[in-house]
Amino acid sequence: MAKTSSPRTKAQRDAILRERQQLKMAASAHAYVRGSTVRFYDWLRSDAVQATVPAGPDIWICGDCHTGNLGPVADVEGNIDIQIRDLDQTVIGNPAHDLLRLGLSLAMAGRSSDLPGVTTALMLEAMIGGYGAALAGRADRVLPEEIEPIRKVMRESKNRRWKHLAEERIEDVKPTIPLGSKFWALNADEQKELETLFDEEGLHQLVQKIGNDAEPQQVRLLDGAYWMKGCSSLGRLRYAALVGVGEKKRHEYRLLDLKEASRAAAPCTKGKEMPSNDAERVVAGARALSPFLGDRMLPAKIAGRPIVVRELRPQDLKFELIGLRQADAIAIARLMAGVVGRAHGRQMDRVTRQSWAKDLKRRNGKGLDAPRWLWSSVLDLVALHEAAYLEHCRRYAMGAA
Repeated sequence: MAKTSSPRTKAQRDAILRERQQLKMAASAHAYVRGSTVRFYDWLRSDAVQATVPAGPDIWICGDCHTGNLGPVADVEGNIDIQIRDLDQTVIGNPAHDLLRLGLSLAMAGRSSDLPGVTTALMLEAMIGGYGAALAGRADRVLPEEIEPIRKVMRESKNRRWKHLAEERIEDVKPTIPLGSKFWALNADEQKELETLFDEEGLHQLVQKIGNDAEPQQVRLLDGAYWMKGCSSLGRLRYAALVGVGEKKRHEYRLLDLKEASRAAAPCTKGKEMPSNDAERVVAGARALSPFLGDRMLPAKIAGRPIVVRELRPQDLKFELIGLRQADAIAIARLMAGVVGRAHGRQMDRVTRQSWAKDLKRRNGKGLDAPRWLWSSVLDLVALHEAAYLEHCRRYAMGAA
């Protein structure tokens, strides 16, 4: 690996990561919501909120179900569906919490797109409708007519190949990770830890599985780097690893994301058993909620700390809800809620799904399809986060000055 002036100590890295995090959160109110999950959880834990939110069946939930965490995902055979893409906060808990988080995110996306307030009401109604339809189990995957507002993204996802992933993530198709603003050089201990990890049988089995290889193939670590990525990963280990599979002169390449799993901040159901190892918790939640993604993940350890190894695929895309029109915003709300409904519903039997759907619709306001508890909660959350966002921007501006 080439020598570089990349920051190598934890203090140096954290200082840069903290600055980047503050900048990203100041970019828009919607971005602030994505980066301030703890504020949402603090609000959620209050007794007044708990008294109004319906208690759903105990299942795996995303825990951080904002719009940026949903998108196209490929399975090990290359099939594409829209599923939950980030499961760091996954726990066994109340599925209503995912709906609240999604509702807040959609409302803030609408406001960031300068859509009128009536659009938010229509988005929440569409959200409940889409969630209920998917919960009923009418389709295992997203239907063609549902993807109309993101058809361009889905078309791009299907057409992407390794070269697109390489150019996007590592800026080149050559088998190295270019060091610079996104990727930083490993120190000697980290290099040794990665090499040790790639000697383990479990990781080799994961690479074999995701490649659909009929015969065992040689797996080599070609390059690795510390990855400066994410808005909520501050202080956690994050690495990118470039892997070669097969004969040396005829390598197929795999790009792996190695991310430290920390304790979930999302409220979980008391008394329900979950893996005590946080990496195992994340993988278990992923396999329950997003099987396309969960089958491409593995719990492991680096320096004694739990990490999740995840293969990155060219078809996995994140799309931003920016500059939305009202019709598209409403359709996207229904689509995304349907994704969450399928993720929840596949963990319930038919009777439980029907009972939960009825509980969700209780206490409706007159003329509203969206439950009153959802509407009032999103109003509170929007007000809370708008004020917090402006205060964050004021402090950021003062710090910059």
